[in-house]
Amino acid sequence: MRRRTLPHYPVILPLSREDQELLGRKQMEAQRRRAREALVQSCVASGLPCGPFDKDARNVPRPFSGNYWSISHKPRYVAAVVSSTPIGIDLEEITPRNKSLFGRVAEEWEWQLAGDRGWETFFRYWTAKEAVLKATGVGLSHLKYARIQRILDADRLIVQYGDRLWPIQQYRFQNHIVSLTNGEEIRWTLSDR
Repeated sequence: MRRRTLPHYPVILPLSREDQELLGRKQMEAQRRRAREALVQSCVASGLPCGPFDKDARNVPRPFSGNYWSISHKPRYVAAVVSSTPIGIDLEEITPRNKSLFGRVAEEWEWQLAGDRGWETFFRYWTAKEAVLKATGVGLSHLKYARIQRILDADRLIVQYGDRLWPIQQYRFQNHIVSLTNGEEIRWTLSDR
Protein backbone atom coordinates (compact mmCIF):
# COMPACT_ATOMS: atom_id res chain seq x y z
CA MET A 1 0.00 0.00 0.00
CA ARG A 2 1.39 3.38 -1.04
CA ARG A 3 1.80 5.98 1.69
CA ARG A 4 -0.16 9.18 1.04
CA THR A 5 2.02 12.26 1.14
CA LEU A 6 0.85 15.43 2.80
CA PRO A 7 0.32 18.59 0.77
CA HIS A 8 3.39 20.72 0.19
CA TYR A 9 3.35 24.43 0.93
CA PRO A 10 6.17 26.13 -1.00
CA VAL A 11 6.48 29.84 -0.22
CA ILE A 12 7.85 32.49 -2.60
CA LEU A 13 8.76 35.88 -1.15
CA PRO A 14 10.10 39.03 -2.80
CA LEU A 15 13.17 40.82 -1.53
CA SER A 16 12.71 44.45 -0.58
CA ARG A 17 14.05 47.10 -2.94
CA GLU A 18 16.70 47.91 -0.35
CA ASP A 19 17.84 44.28 -0.18
CA GLN A 20 17.88 44.01 -3.98
CA GLU A 21 20.27 46.97 -4.14
CA LEU A 22 22.78 45.41 -1.73
CA LEU A 23 25.96 43.95 -3.17
CA GLY A 24 28.07 40.86 -2.55
CA ARG A 25 27.99 39.27 0.88
CA LYS A 26 25.35 41.69 2.20
CA GLN A 27 22.98 40.75 -0.62
CA MET A 28 23.53 37.02 0.03
CA GLU A 29 22.87 37.51 3.75
CA ALA A 30 19.63 39.36 2.96
CA GLN A 31 18.56 36.56 0.58
CA ARG A 32 19.33 33.86 3.18
CA ARG A 33 17.46 35.75 5.88
CA ARG A 34 14.42 36.14 3.63
CA ALA A 35 14.60 32.46 2.61
CA ARG A 36 14.49 31.51 6.32
CA GLU A 37 11.32 33.63 6.63
CA ALA A 38 9.83 31.66 3.74
CA LEU A 39 10.84 28.38 5.47
CA VAL A 40 9.04 29.40 8.64
CA GLN A 41 5.91 30.26 6.63
CA SER A 42 6.09 26.85 4.91
CA CYS A 43 6.43 25.13 8.32
CA VAL A 44 3.44 26.98 9.73
CA ALA A 45 1.28 26.23 6.67
CA SER A 46 2.36 22.56 6.76
CA GLY A 47 1.82 22.15 10.50
CA LEU A 48 5.45 21.02 10.85
CA PRO A 49 7.93 22.19 13.51
CA CYS A 50 10.19 25.12 12.55
CA GLY A 51 13.79 23.99 12.29
CA PRO A 52 16.52 24.19 13.21
CA PHE A 53 17.57 24.91 9.63
CA ASP A 54 21.18 23.72 9.77
CA LYS A 55 23.45 22.54 6.96
CA ASP A 56 26.18 19.92 6.98
CA ALA A 57 29.83 20.42 6.01
CA ARG A 58 28.92 20.06 2.30
CA ASN A 59 26.26 22.81 2.66
CA VAL A 60 23.41 20.27 2.36
CA PRO A 61 20.32 21.00 4.49
CA ARG A 62 20.09 18.68 7.51
CA PRO A 63 16.69 17.16 8.26
CA PHE A 64 15.12 18.24 11.55
CA SER A 65 12.54 16.23 13.52
CA GLY A 66 12.28 13.86 10.53
CA ASN A 67 11.49 16.73 8.14
CA TYR A 68 13.36 17.99 5.10
CA TRP A 69 13.78 21.48 3.70
CA SER A 70 15.04 23.26 0.61
CA ILE A 71 15.58 26.88 -0.39
CA SER A 72 16.45 28.85 -3.50
CA HIS A 73 17.30 32.53 -3.74
CA LYS A 74 17.77 34.98 -6.55
CA PRO A 75 18.22 38.77 -6.57
CA ARG A 76 14.46 39.52 -6.60
CA TYR A 77 12.80 36.47 -4.98
CA VAL A 78 13.40 33.55 -2.64
CA ALA A 79 11.58 30.21 -2.48
CA ALA A 80 11.43 27.67 0.34
CA VAL A 81 9.61 24.49 1.25
CA VAL A 82 9.48 22.01 4.14
CA SER A 83 8.31 18.40 3.81
CA SER A 84 8.13 15.10 5.64
CA THR A 85 9.91 13.51 2.64
CA PRO A 86 13.14 14.52 0.83
CA ILE A 87 12.36 17.58 -1.27
CA GLY A 88 14.06 20.09 -3.56
CA ILE A 89 13.05 23.50 -4.86
CA ASP A 90 14.75 25.74 -7.40
CA LEU A 91 13.90 29.22 -8.64
CA GLU A 92 15.29 31.05 -11.67
CA GLU A 93 14.50 34.19 -13.60
CA ILE A 94 13.94 33.43 -17.29
CA THR A 95 16.58 35.59 -18.94
CA PRO A 96 18.82 34.84 -21.91
CA ARG A 97 22.28 33.54 -21.08
CA ASN A 98 25.16 32.12 -23.07
CA LYS A 99 23.74 29.64 -25.61
CA SER A 100 26.61 27.22 -24.92
CA LEU A 101 24.77 26.30 -21.70
CA PHE A 102 22.10 24.41 -23.67
CA GLY A 103 24.54 21.54 -24.27
CA ARG A 104 25.45 21.38 -20.57
CA VAL A 105 21.84 21.25 -19.37
CA ALA A 106 20.37 18.59 -21.65
CA GLU A 107 21.14 16.09 -24.38
CA GLU A 108 19.72 16.46 -27.89
CA TRP A 109 17.05 13.81 -27.26
CA GLU A 110 15.87 15.75 -24.18
CA TRP A 111 15.47 18.93 -26.24
CA GLN A 112 13.46 16.94 -28.78
CA LEU A 113 10.96 16.05 -26.04
CA ALA A 114 10.08 19.73 -25.75
CA GLY A 115 10.29 20.48 -29.45
CA ASP A 116 12.22 23.72 -28.88
CA ARG A 117 15.37 25.21 -27.40
CA GLY A 118 13.93 28.44 -26.06
CA TRP A 119 14.91 30.05 -22.79
CA GLU A 120 11.61 29.03 -21.17
CA THR A 121 12.44 25.35 -21.87
CA PHE A 122 16.05 25.85 -20.80
CA PHE A 123 15.02 27.14 -17.38
CA ARG A 124 12.25 24.58 -17.10
CA TYR A 125 14.87 21.84 -17.50
CA TRP A 126 17.50 23.59 -15.36
CA THR A 127 15.20 24.17 -12.37
CA ALA A 128 13.71 20.67 -12.57
CA LYS A 129 17.12 19.01 -12.55
CA GLU A 130 18.51 21.27 -9.84
CA ALA A 131 15.47 20.60 -7.62
CA VAL A 132 16.17 16.84 -7.93
CA LEU A 133 19.86 17.31 -7.11
CA LYS A 134 18.90 19.34 -4.03
CA ALA A 135 16.45 16.64 -2.90
CA THR A 136 19.16 13.99 -3.20
CA GLY A 137 21.83 16.12 -1.52
CA VAL A 138 24.29 16.18 -4.41
CA GLY A 139 25.70 19.19 -6.19
CA LEU A 140 25.51 20.58 -9.69
CA SER A 141 28.42 18.38 -10.74
CA HIS A 142 25.76 15.65 -11.10
CA LEU A 143 23.66 17.73 -13.52
CA LYS A 144 24.71 15.55 -16.47
CA TYR A 145 23.28 12.48 -14.68
CA ALA A 146 19.79 13.96 -14.26
CA ARG A 147 17.68 13.48 -17.39
CA ILE A 148 14.27 14.71 -18.48
CA GLN A 149 12.29 11.55 -19.21
CA ARG A 150 8.82 12.90 -19.99
CA ILE A 151 7.00 16.17 -20.32
CA LEU A 152 3.51 15.60 -18.95
CA ASP A 153 2.10 19.09 -19.57
CA ALA A 154 3.04 22.76 -19.28
CA ASP A 155 3.58 22.49 -15.51
CA ARG A 156 4.70 18.90 -14.90
CA LEU A 157 7.55 16.71 -16.06
CA ILE A 158 9.55 13.67 -14.95
CA VAL A 159 13.30 13.68 -14.23
CA GLN A 160 15.33 10.49 -13.90
CA TYR A 161 18.29 10.54 -11.58
CA GLY A 162 19.97 7.22 -10.86
CA ASP A 163 17.30 4.53 -10.80
CA ARG A 164 14.53 6.85 -9.57
CA LEU A 165 11.93 8.88 -11.44
CA TRP A 166 11.15 12.26 -9.85
CA PRO A 167 7.85 14.00 -10.59
CA ILE A 168 8.34 17.75 -10.88
CA GLN A 169 5.69 20.44 -10.51
CA GLN A 170 6.45 23.89 -11.90
CA TYR A 171 5.04 27.34 -11.23
CA ARG A 172 5.59 30.53 -13.24
CA PHE A 173 5.29 34.14 -12.13
CA GLN A 174 6.73 37.50 -13.21
CA ASN A 175 9.24 35.99 -15.66
CA HIS A 176 10.40 33.43 -13.07
CA ILE A 177 9.97 29.67 -12.87
CA VAL A 178 10.04 27.46 -9.77
CA SER A 179 10.40 23.67 -9.79
CA LEU A 180 9.44 21.43 -6.88
CA THR A 181 10.07 17.70 -6.47
CA ASN A 182 7.60 15.12 -5.18
CA GLY A 183 4.53 17.28 -5.32
CA GLU A 184 1.24 15.46 -5.61
CA GLU A 185 -0.74 18.20 -3.90
CA ILE A 186 0.91 21.61 -3.87
CA ARG A 187 -0.40 24.84 -2.43
CA TRP A 188 1.84 27.60 -3.74
CA THR A 189 2.14 30.84 -1.77
CA LEU A 190 3.39 33.88 -3.65
CA SER A 191 3.54 36.85 -1.32
CA ASP A 192 3.88 40.42 -2.51
CA ARG A 193 5.41 41.53 0.81
